[in-house]
Amino acid sequence: MIKIILIVVSLMSLSYSNSTSLYSPTKEAYNKTLQILAENKIKQNITKRIEDNIWAKVYNNYIIYRDLIKEQKESKITIAKIIKKKRQTKKEKETLSILEKKILSIDKKLELITDYSQNDPFKKLMAPPKIENAPTVDNPITIIEAITFKEDIEKKKEKYFENYNSLIRIIADLNVKRDLIKDKAEKKEIEDEINKFNVILDIFNLSKKSFSKKIEEIEYKIKEDIEKEVSKTIDTGKIILIFIIILILLKLIIKKFLIDNKKYYSINKLINVFFFTIFIIILMFSYTDDISYLITILGFASAGIAIAMKDWFMSLLGWIVILLGNSVKVGDRVKFVKEGMEYVGDIVDISLLRMTIQEDITLTTVTQNRRAGRMIFIPNNFIFTDMIANYSHSELKTVWDGIDIMITFDSDIQKANSIMKTIIKKYSKGYTDMTRKQVNKMRGQYSIRNANVEPRFFSSIETYGIKVSGWYLTNSYATLTLRSTISIEIIEAIQKEENVTIAYPTQKIILGDSKNFIEIENEKD
Repeated sequence: MIKIILIVVSLMSLSYSNSTSLYSPTKEAYNKTLQILAENKIKQNITKRIEDNIWAKVYNNYIIYRDLIKEQKESKITIAKIIKKKRQTKKEKETLSILEKKILSIDKKLELITDYSQNDPFKKLMAPPKIENAPTVDNPITIIEAITFKEDIEKKKEKYFENYNSLIRIIADLNVKRDLIKDKAEKKEIEDEINKFNVILDIFNLSKKSFSKKIEEIEYKIKEDIEKEVSKTIDTGKIILIFIIILILLKLIIKKFLIDNKKYYSINKLINVFFFTIFIIILMFSYTDDISYLITILGFASAGIAIAMKDWFMSLLGWIVILLGNSVKVGDRVKFVKEGMEYVGDIVDISLLRMTIQEDITLTTVTQNRRAGRMIFIPNNFIFTDMIANYSHSELKTVWDGIDIMITFDSDIQKANSIMKTIIKKYSKGYTDMTRKQVNKMRGQYSIRNANVEPRFFSSIETYGIKVSGWYLTNSYATLTLRSTISIEIIEAIQKEENVTIAYPTQKIILGDSKNFIEIENEKD
C-alpha cells in the first residue's frame, strides 16, 4: 500500500515536471516535500494503528513491566550499597530517601500490571477459548440448546480469530513502518519486535489449526445430531398426526351414529384417555434408546408412586370400574353419604380421579341439608368403600315416593283411602306405565322378581290416629314437584269431607271437678 502511494506521488511529480519546458530546482524541492508529507502521513496512520492494536498494547505493557522491574532492582542495589556504609553523607541520605520513594512508586505501578509478570505476556491472546462438552441432542427441546451452543462457540471462534488477524495486521504495519524509518537504531528495535511477533505467529498458527479442527468436529457432530433428531421428530409427528386424524374421524362417526348423549359422553372420555395414553407411549419409545432401562425405571417408579399415592391409584382404578361396570354414569341422579351427611344430585362429569355432582333441590336438601346448588366432588375410590344410591340406573328413570296422612280414629278410613288412591293413581299413571316397560327391559340384566309397579296403600294405627300411606312411582329428577301437587289435592279433598278429619297431637286440661270441666285442645308446636 505504501509503495503504491509513493509510486503515485512520483508519477504526479514526473507529470508535473514534464508539463514545464524548463527545469526548476524549486519544483524538485516541492515534489520532495510532497513525498515527505505523504510518508509522514502514512507513518502517522501506521503508528496510530499499531498503538491501537491489542498485541502492541500487551507488548508495550510487558516492556514497561520489564523496565520497572529492572529499575526497581537497580534501586534496591543502590540502596543496599548506601546502607552498607557506616557513615553516610547528606547527599547519600537524600539519595536513599529518593530511592525508597521511587521503589514505593514502582510497587504501586507493578500492582496495576501484574498480568505481565509471566515470561509470555501473549499467552492469554494465543490460548484458545475453553469449549464445554456439546449437549446431547435426544429430544426436540435439546435442539434449541444445541443451536444456542453452536452460536456460542461461533462467537468464541470469531473472537479468537480476531486475535489472530490482529497479529497479522500488526506484523504488516511494523514491516511498513520499518521501511519508512531511516534511523538504524529505531529500525533495529522494530525488527526485533517483528521477529518476536513472527515467532508468536508460528505458534499461533499451530494453535489455530488445532482449535479450528476441534470446532469443525463439534459443529459437524451437532449438525448431524440435529438433522437426525429433526428427522425423528418429523416421523413421530407424522405418527401422532395420523392418530389425531383417526381420533377425529372416530369421534365424528360415534357422534353421527350414537344417539344417546350419555353413552357418547362416556365413550368420548374413554377415547380421549386412550389417545392420551398412546401419545405418551409413542413419546416415551421415540425418545428412549434403552427400552429395558426405561421399563426398569418405570417399574421402580410405579412401585414407589403406588405406595405414596395409594388413594390416587385407587381413584384411577375406580374410574376404570365405573366406566366398565356402568354402575353410575354422567347424568345419573345419585346419593352419597359422607360422615352422616347426605348429598343428592346429578353426575355432571366423571374424570380420572373424581366424580362431579351438581346438588339439586330434593327431599333430602329440604329436610336435612337446607342447602342446594353446590358442586360436590367425590373421589372415584368412593365406590370401593361406601354405598352409592343411584336414582336413575340403566333404563330405570323413576323412584318410589310416599305421602303419609294422619286421620282421627273416628274418621271414615275407607273414604280417606279412596281419596288418596284416586288422586295418586291419577297423577302417577304415566310413571307407572313407563316403569313397567323399563322393568321388563331390565329383566335380562337383573333377576327382578317383584315387578309390581302399581301404587301401594297402607294403613296403620299410630299414637294420635290412623296413618294412611300412599306410595307411587315418580320422576327421579322431579319428586318434590309431584309430591307437592298430590299433597295439596289430597288436603283439599279431605277438607270437603265431613266424616274425615286430619289428626294432630292434642292435650286436655281439666279445671274443677270431674263433673264440670272445660276441654281445651291445642295443637303442639
